[in-house]
Amino acid sequence: MASEDGQRRQPRSTDVARLAGVSQKTVSRVLNGEPYVKDEVRLRVQAAMRELGYRRNDAARALNSGKTRRIGVVCLGTALFGPSTQLVAIERTLRRTGYSMTIVNTLEGDTIASAVEHLLEQGVDGIILSEPIDEGDQSIDVDLPVLSFGRFPGLRAKPSLDTGGDNVSAGRSATEHLLGLGHRTVWHVAGPQRWWAARDRLEGWRQALFAAGAPEPPVLQGDWLPASGYEAGRELAANADATAIFVANDDMAIGVLRALTEAGRRVPDDVSIVGFDDIPAAAFLTPPLTTIPQDFDLHVERGIARLVNEVESPTGDRPPTPDTPSLRLVVRHSTATPA
Repeated sequence: MASEDGQRRQPRSTDVARLAGVSQKTVSRVLNGEPYVKDEVRLRVQAAMRELGYRRNDAARALNSGKTRRIGVVCLGTALFGPSTQLVAIERTLRRTGYSMTIVNTLEGDTIASAVEHLLEQGVDGIILSEPIDEGDQSIDVDLPVLSFGRFPGLRAKPSLDTGGDNVSAGRSATEHLLGLGHRTVWHVAGPQRWWAARDRLEGWRQALFAAGAPEPPVLQGDWLPASGYEAGRELAANADATAIFVANDDMAIGVLRALTEAGRRVPDDVSIVGFDDIPAAAFLTPPLTTIPQDFDLHVERGIARLVNEVESPTGDRPPTPDTPSLRLVVRHSTATPA
């Protein structure tokens, strides 16, 4: 596209609007991923962008608005199903909303506080804490909106948004399901207790046992991986009283299932198992695993919508906090009444 002096210039949003036959405001709405744009119009604008080779100038937008349209994300840097699935949902949702992201992971020994400090130095409009864990007595004081997918007791932000799933009631639901089938009590293979999610699932298990007047067996603890579930399963396989097991995630449940099968204890005839996460393999195990799915996309979309609202309208009206989606049990063939 040539300018008046014959030099090629970069296409502008007005050029896109002219070619697509829409207003410049509509082009802006498409660029920002805003709703209320018809699919046919959105596709026409996107086709015009491709034809013209249009690229949004985020640097210029940042200078004009004082916003970077960049969100900092603190994550654990792990390939575990839950955190990695959540991170993919965060990236996809931010991109759709018109924001980019900078990731700092704490796997190499950084604390959450130092990761947040690193993001603040780079310049971000908001921060997301993905699957925070307990790092002891530390605090984070941030003059930016912070979205935390879980608990972080030392967080002081303006504002602080918490949108973690209700792991306590989910753990209670899994345990109540097994007790409702007629099992005298339920054993628990817990996740590592530095994770708030693991603690909450353990707490839900305890609450259900207490409410039912059922004895509380000793807790076995794993590290979220199948090998630790296998070791716990070998111990439980030798205990004839263990007829029902709630495992804090599906990967460990796979290990428990393997150990029970090797020991000749049939699932669900001799032992019932409930997992957590509903990983893609869960429905294809032998037997298919009863488990509790997590709707990462819904959690992330709701949380980021609140975060973006705080970034763009810090003094405006705040939408009501949506109810935390309940985590509902998916019953398959790994649970049954006791023999």
